[in-house]
Amino acid sequence: MKNLFGILVLAMMWSVVPVLPVFSQNETDDESEEEGGVSKYGDDSATCVMNISLYYEFYKQWKQSDYKNNAVRDAIAPWRWVFLNCPESTQNIYIHGLTITEHRIQNETDKDRRERLIDTLLMVYDRRIQYYGKEGYNLGRKGVDLYKLRPNAYEETYHILGKSIELQGNKSEGPVLIYYFRAAEKMVKAEKLDKMVLVDIYDQVSQIIDFNLKKYAGDNRKLVNWENIKGNIELSFEPYATCEDLISIYAGKFESNPEDIDLLKKITKILDKKKCTDSDLFFSATEKLHKLEPTANSAYLMGKMYIKKENYARAATYLQEATLLFEDDNDRADAHFLLANVYYQQHNYSAARNQCYEVLKVRPEDGSAFILIGDMYAASAKDCGDNELTERVAYWAAVDKYIKARSVDPTVAEVANTKINTFSQYFPATETIFFHDLKKGDPYKVECWINEMTTVRSSD
Repeated sequence: MKNLFGILVLAMMWSVVPVLPVFSQNETDDESEEEGGVSKYGDDSATCVMNISLYYEFYKQWKQSDYKNNAVRDAIAPWRWVFLNCPESTQNIYIHGLTITEHRIQNETDKDRRERLIDTLLMVYDRRIQYYGKEGYNLGRKGVDLYKLRPNAYEETYHILGKSIELQGNKSEGPVLIYYFRAAEKMVKAEKLDKMVLVDIYDQVSQIIDFNLKKYAGDNRKLVNWENIKGNIELSFEPYATCEDLISIYAGKFESNPEDIDLLKKITKILDKKKCTDSDLFFSATEKLHKLEPTANSAYLMGKMYIKKENYARAATYLQEATLLFEDDNDRADAHFLLANVYYQQHNYSAARNQCYEVLKVRPEDGSAFILIGDMYAASAKDCGDNELTERVAYWAAVDKYIKARSVDPTVAEVANTKINTFSQYFPATETIFFHDLKKGDPYKVECWINEMTTVRSSD
């Protein structure tokens, strides 16, 4: 009674002083945002302030109990009055109202009353948008709640979440992307949408996920969250991601619109991502895209395509173009590494090594580049010598690169160790070293195109 008397007295005092926002930022829920300007209490400001104070006092007691005590029951009536009579007084009406209503839904056993409470929850979202904006953000949360509470309302959910993503773009929250795909999947299974839509949605949400993975690369907590979202989407898309399905979806569209640049970009991107690059469709779409709109990415894809066909000369031409066109350092490094592999296949080892060094300028801890250099040293060992010693010294240099690879990049350690064990067996024998007036541990310069200093070692 003392608390209630105090609240009523305070409310009477507020009715005769200038009207100000009721709650500070730290009094609202974590996901809330502070409303600006002067609060609007409507025609009956005294009653509005009193009911805000009443509901908030009970709400605060409930929150302090970790939402476990029964104070929420006393908050419902004054909150409802405020919601209906002074909807612009404070945004906390909607933030707290969502929490209160969700709690009631979870604890309601009567089916009809539960459905009415769900309607109330959806109305709270709508009113929040009406009076405080942020339509995309609120539609996203509304759609996720609707999917969870009314799984059969998937068509409505699909349109709500689609609108949210359209408005939010890269600011879309992870659950919004997940439930948008799931709602679309139900639409496809009900034959209300073509399966093609799932591919389009996958492409759309993947771009948003990739944006956020890059954005939060330095924030481990958020990065893990977005990686989990990506895994969830990939898992959901897997049943529709076979090359046969994707090709059947896109083949007819390509034939009908072979010069639709947006379509060509979509085809090449999704087929490349799902490793369907052996198909004629991928080849034709990529080639057409590069003719219509040559870009770094299309040049890169053309290079990959000609590697598949073992036409290394054409592959090298396109990859050289990609290294010049890419603006992103990592993308350019990928092109350099692929070009290094092409030169390796052509036995142009010196050019291949130069491409590896271009990769290492951007990614000094890329063990794969050191592995490839080591492989080239080992492959050219016999061609770089004319006796029992010099035909084997390149293996020293090769092992040096494998050791370097595992020291900078733990992900290649297993491969590097296998190669070290293999090629160490080809080191010169101790008597061969002695015969050439050398001893273990001496510095030695490997000639030929390698032209590097190493250390004398033996196989025994």
